[in-house]
Amino acid sequence: QLQLVESGGGLVQPGGSLRLSCIATGYPINFYNIAWFRRAPGKEREGISCSRNSDSTTYYADSVKGRFTISRDNAKNMVYLQMDNLKPEDTGVYYCNAYATWGQGTQVTVSS
Repeated sequence: QLQLVESGGGLVQPGGSLRLSCIATGYPINFYNIAWFRRAPGKEREGISCSRNSDSTTYYADSVKGRFTISRDNAKNMVYLQMDNLKPEDTGVYYCNAYATWGQGTQVTVSS
């Protein structure tokens, strides 16, 4: 059974950077499209980035395009989200997703 565990969240000042990690166990991630979602306070969960398993094509929501980078290391069964130039509106709980499997989330807070 596939399981996902996120890490790397924290408190960062506006303009700062964080790198989130998602480690998968139980199944090779190269079988899956992997996505990052986030839930901002008081808002619905939204998809922000995706890495397609077939050719590693990446997709980004307009709100993060040019600032976030998704990558995957299939050998390590890990997915990353590099987040640069963070803004207060990036605050939220970030989730890793593969098909019907979700991680528990990691909190990102952008505040001065």
